Amino acid sequence: MDPNAPDPTVIRALPKAELHLHLDGSLRIDTAVELAAAAGIPLAAQEAASRLVAPPRCGSQTELLAYFDLPIALLQAAAALRRAAGELVRDVAEDGVRYVEIRWAPRLHLERGMSVRDVIRAVADGVADAEAALHGRGPAVGLIVTAMRSHPPGANVELARAAGEIGPPVVGFDLAGPEASFPAPPHAAAFRAAEDAGLALTAHAGEVAGSERIRDALGLGVLRIAHGATVADDPELIDLIRARDITLDLCPTSNVQAGVVPSLDAHPIARLQRAGVSVTLSTDDRTVSGTTLTDEYVRVATAHGVTRDELATLALNGFRRAFGPRTLVQPLLAAAEGAWTAWAAGRDPAGAGS
Repeated sequence: MDPNAPDPTVIRALPKAELHLHLDGSLRIDTAVELAAAAGIPLAAQEAASRLVAPPRCGSQTELLAYFDLPIALLQAAAALRRAAGELVRDVAEDGVRYVEIRWAPRLHLERGMSVRDVIRAVADGVADAEAALHGRGPAVGLIVTAMRSHPPGANVELARAAGEIGPPVVGFDLAGPEASFPAPPHAAAFRAAEDAGLALTAHAGEVAGSERIRDALGLGVLRIAHGATVADDPELIDLIRARDITLDLCPTSNVQAGVVPSLDAHPIARLQRAGVSVTLSTDDRTVSGTTLTDEYVRVATAHGVTRDELATLALNGFRRAFGPRTLVQPLLAAAEGAWTAWAAGRDPAGAGS
């Protein structure tokens, strides 16, 4: 291990926020095996791993998205969604995450008769199960409902309305899917419906070359861009992102997998932060990307020579840019500020070590 890298044990103990995390991309391998068995599908653990964990680098975003096929197929019942959501909350709790926003596309889970509302409620129930099991020691959770670029715009309007009607823990609305083939503007009406329902807005963009898709997403009125690494290639767009105070929820390991950047060393996260762009750090998909939030912090710090102060700023921005109610997030931010400030100064962060 690099002697200048932060201690993973300490980083794991420090309070973190994760704003870009997909439910279907974070399904436990052993859970996938058990869900397949319950559905009468033979699936050995080794095969499950090969279909759930993407290689370090795929040929394209489309190739990476294929690793979601199996988990989506297995999460077509309320009980399966409820279990997966509860397990994910417990998994991130073990990684020191104190606030998390979990996102998924409800319309991908309708193959066995559930409605959109059934799907959202099942995930919310799984979150509640985990919160009860953790007895207040787990993270605060917000849910982000994701529309797919490839779905009919009218169906996404209805999805936005349903998400808004359900309310908390649903806090946000998102757009995802193959960027190259499906631009964002046709889904503007869905974003207006979500905004009218009180949901905060984000959208995936920047997993293909160029900045056009990021500009399209900005036109939807988003507060945050999921990914957005290609902003770094467009000085005018950097200025626009700064001027509008838009946050980029970056996922370096996933970006390398999708071919957005050739390597972690080449990822622009540190360069963007140092240029005054609001950035946060997330895993994207714990299973598909084979990573944890602690891993991402250590890798980024090591690859880019990030200082303790810079890493603390990155961590705290996750709380500051959260979509959850400020009454919920503000106490978490205050506690995180104390811990990260102590660590950055070389002191013991609330007993976590130094």
